[in-house]
Amino acid sequence: MRLSKGKRVLISGILVAIAFILKNVIGQHLITSIIMIAAAIVAGIPIFKNAISALRYKIVGIDALVSIAVIGAMFIGEYWEAAAVTFLFMLGDYLEAKTLEKTRSSIKSLLDLAPDTARVLRDGVEVEISPNEVIKGDMVVIKPGEKISIDGSVIEGSAYVNQAAITGESIPVNKNAEDGVFSGTIIESGYLIVRAEKVGEDTTFARILQMVEEAQDKKAKTQKFLERFSKYYTPFIIVLSLSLYLFTKDLVLSLTLLVIACPGALVISTPVSIVAGIGNGAKHGVLIKGGEIMEKLGKIKVLAFDKTGTLTIGKPMVTNIKTYGLKEEELLRITAIGEAYSEHPLGRSIINRAEKDLGSITQVPEEAEIITGLGLKVLIDGKVYLIGNRKLFIQNGVSIKDKEDYINSEENKGQTVVIVGDLKEIMGVISIADIVREDAKNLISNLKNLGVEKIVMLTGDNERAAKAISKELGIDQYYAELLPEDKVRVLKELQERYGIAAMVGDGVNDAPALASADLGIAIGGASTDVAMETADVVLMSDEIEKLSYAVGLSRATVNNMKQNIYFAIIVAGVLLTGVLFKTVNLSFGMLVHELSVLLVVINAVRLLGYSEKDKFKTMLLLKGED
Repeated sequence: MRLSKGKRVLISGILVAIAFILKNVIGQHLITSIIMIAAAIVAGIPIFKNAISALRYKIVGIDALVSIAVIGAMFIGEYWEAAAVTFLFMLGDYLEAKTLEKTRSSIKSLLDLAPDTARVLRDGVEVEISPNEVIKGDMVVIKPGEKISIDGSVIEGSAYVNQAAITGESIPVNKNAEDGVFSGTIIESGYLIVRAEKVGEDTTFARILQMVEEAQDKKAKTQKFLERFSKYYTPFIIVLSLSLYLFTKDLVLSLTLLVIACPGALVISTPVSIVAGIGNGAKHGVLIKGGEIMEKLGKIKVLAFDKTGTLTIGKPMVTNIKTYGLKEEELLRITAIGEAYSEHPLGRSIINRAEKDLGSITQVPEEAEIITGLGLKVLIDGKVYLIGNRKLFIQNGVSIKDKEDYINSEENKGQTVVIVGDLKEIMGVISIADIVREDAKNLISNLKNLGVEKIVMLTGDNERAAKAISKELGIDQYYAELLPEDKVRVLKELQERYGIAAMVGDGVNDAPALASADLGIAIGGASTDVAMETADVVLMSDEIEKLSYAVGLSRATVNNMKQNIYFAIIVAGVLLTGVLFKTVNLSFGMLVHELSVLLVVINAVRLLGYSEKDKFKTMLLLKGED
């Protein structure tokens, strides 16, 4: 009969308890010895099997050490020690496995979010099918409380969607026609009909799940070192124990050394912290692709930000309107009508502002002439208007001297100005800029408090715009008018000067820089395929301040690893000293060893509860170190 691990622990535990009682009541009687041997066999079988299996692959692990010690204890008649050691080892292994399951709770919670069914329209009828059966182009109907099973665009309906599974944010987002939705998210109210664009393994949710699973299996440098260490350490302990026996002729002492010297807590100290840290990040919308990435993220010396779409929202918006002799609404109306035929993004931003303030504008100019590099010349209500830059007005003989100071002051702030007037005078100036994200300034401050030495901005934008945004955000240095290859060059210079350098971008035009940095960090990965593939760290939402959370989590994870390693080494050192001075016996040593393994795992589990509050604690600790 094949026993489960839990049942085996229970049965061997009962046998050990009975043996302990008999040992203290009737002494080392035959029945006592038989029960002790039975307990050792029940608990020891899987240990022996694991040891033999590992030896086939030329691996001498902790199971081999315990097996040798137990066989030796049996040989010399120390049945109680054999029973106690095997039971404690099995119990420790069982509790460790149960606790490790908790560290992978992020994967379990993600799996629980996977949709079970999809409702599609087939020949005008709603049909429930498996999400894997949905094909591209299907119309999928999602009702309140249901999970979205595909990535796609809303065709009909309106709903509030909880996107926590993708972005880490629990505040529902309103979705209407033409908006995109993601698999794994949940409709809290309303209903949607969505055209399937990505299905099955191609959905954002499926790829996140796959990447988190892969990331938790990728090993950190510290973990790789510890595994190499244990590979040579374990055979060394066997040779040392044999030498100790040949020198002292004390078999009990040699067997005790075998068990006590097991590096279990040390070997598990790093992977368990990495798994818990990556799990926490996934739960909060931060995808960290592996243990080595987690370690690097906590050690970055310089952070380079792209500007457009990263520190800024990526869309030009009207920031200020200055009028001369007419109302602001009238200037906005005239300019919006004039820009009706323009495809320039600055023109679109003016139209958006006008429609927001004045409502829908359907009027178009009677005549319109697009003058490349200068602007527009339009006829509205029988009057000619000029909309553009300085050169357009100078070319048409309109003086701008008395407005020059204001225009210069706006441009020095990083604004782009659109001058509006007729053939006689300037009527107003509209300032446009790609505005800074609300949380960007707070992010820069938090990163500095977390110990990032240098923060720079790399942008293809002009010098004035770069200078203005850098000053506003408190960025240490900026590099303007860069091509993608220039960003790669600057990053290499920063790496040589400061050490580990990370690049933060939107994952599209920043792909070369993200790939060449020690760490590539992409913002808004939920909407960017390139970001998911290229970057080492992906912030699944557009909330850039999550980057400071990611850095804080990384540093907390690295600190947790160090705590585990130091604790494991100290316990091993104390136990070895106790063995050599004959103050620690076999069963007590195994008990302390298994407790140390369990404590290492429990310490790592604390990372699952890491939160924003803990990020600020990390900042205070770093300030204290300074």
